[in-house]
Amino acid sequence: VQLQASGGGSVQAGGSLRLSCAVYGRSFRGDGVGWFRQAPGKEREFVTGITWSGGSTYYADSVKGRFTISRDNAKNTVYLQMNSLKPSDTAVYYCAAGSNGISSYYYDYAYWGQGTLVTVSS
Repeated sequence: VQLQASGGGSVQAGGSLRLSCAVYGRSFRGDGVGWFRQAPGKEREFVTGITWSGGSTYYADSVKGRFTISRDNAKNTVYLQMNSLKPSDTAVYYCAAGSNGISSYYYDYAYWGQGTLVTVSS
C-alpha cells in the first residue's frame, strides 16, 4: 500500500490550494482516509477525514467552512480543497488511510503518505 500526497506549494493569505492523495494497492481493510498537518515545533493535528464507502466527512473546527474533502473511488484518490488560507495553515500536510471510519487520532491510521508542504504568507 502506498499513499502519495501532492499539490502543496506557497500561496498568499486568502489564496487556495488543492491537495491530492493517491492510494495505490488499496486492498486493505479500513474505510477512513484522513488529512493531518504538522507545523514546525508543533504536534501533528487532525484536519479532516472521509469514508470511502458513504463519503461521510468530519472537519476540525479550525478549517470548517474553508476546507473541503472529497474522494474519487474510481481513481482511489482523496482531495483536499483549501480556500481562504491563513498563515496559521502553514504546515506539512499528510494523508493517512486504513482507519475504521473517520478518526481524529493519528494512531488509528495504518498507512501514511510522505507529506506535502503548504506555506501561506501574510
